[in-house]
Amino acid sequence: MLILGIETSCDETGLALYDTEKGLIDQVLYSQVDLHADYGGVVPELASRDHVRKIAPLTQQLLDQTEYTLRDLDGIAYTAGPGLMGALLVGASYARTVSWALGIPALAVHHMEAHLLAPLLDERKPPLPFVALLVSGGHTQLVLVRELGSYELLGESVDDAAGEAFDKTAKLLDFDYPGGPAVAKAAQRAEARNAQLGIDSRFRFPRPMTDRPGLDFSFSGLKTYALNTVQQHSPLSDIDRDDIALAFEEAAVETLVIKCRRAVKQARAPHLVIAGGVSANQRLRQQLERELDAEVYYAPPQLCTDNGAMIAYAGALRLQANGGDTGLAINTRARWPLDELPAIGDA
Repeated sequence: MLILGIETSCDETGLALYDTEKGLIDQVLYSQVDLHADYGGVVPELASRDHVRKIAPLTQQLLDQTEYTLRDLDGIAYTAGPGLMGALLVGASYARTVSWALGIPALAVHHMEAHLLAPLLDERKPPLPFVALLVSGGHTQLVLVRELGSYELLGESVDDAAGEAFDKTAKLLDFDYPGGPAVAKAAQRAEARNAQLGIDSRFRFPRPMTDRPGLDFSFSGLKTYALNTVQQHSPLSDIDRDDIALAFEEAAVETLVIKCRRAVKQARAPHLVIAGGVSANQRLRQQLERELDAEVYYAPPQLCTDNGAMIAYAGALRLQANGGDTGLAINTRARWPLDELPAIGDA
């Protein structure tokens, strides 16, 4: 079964071909980072318009470089939520139209389920059951996965997601968008400088909600602490910016690690999967591997951020189990709780 995956939930247009026998065939990805950089974040209307402009040419590019045609497709999977409603509608409308024209089934995919399943595209696959940390610009969740498609929410952010806090802190420090990689690079510079001088980190930020039981997160206060630190030391030098970035990253990562340790212990699951854009953060990966009494699994680096491959793979699993439909009805959801999904294979 050859599946075309379409991802348009935010600011990246991603398409991929996945074959249930051959695996991932190829993918193409167009990022709108340059489009939104001047605004310091994603502008929803601009994102939607750019998806409209790029989705058909990218489809043709993918087909050309793989030597497949639309007639070779057995199904189409597309992101239906959660995400920016206008952006979601572009991908969904395109997928449903092509599906109807070809007479092949289409299937709506949950964006976060696709992230969660992306590590299964790696050669080193996590065995069930496992705990998943979904950590991105829009979500921070801990999920228990007993079987594929059946999810129990253990904890989530009560305010800002971790990735959102990274982006907002980067903006406070006048770093370029996207903020997460910029903060990480600044933190690396500060850490290298401190090691050379033989000194500890200059600032220590709080580890929110780690002084109480539970698995929920809160990153809004951490962002506010960064704002107060910036205001206290303005005008900032380059060294000030790097030191604040290091303190923020250390606090955010340690908070995530503490909660993951609790979740693994509570669920009695010896395996942890981390997925989503923030899962590419090297400090997070290193500390989880060092401090958790569990095997840690990741998606391949190119599949950590939004991409069509994860949508194609998640769609292939559900299309094989339950099929799709050729109708034109579109049901996109800006918010879509992960635990509402049926187990793969259930009607």
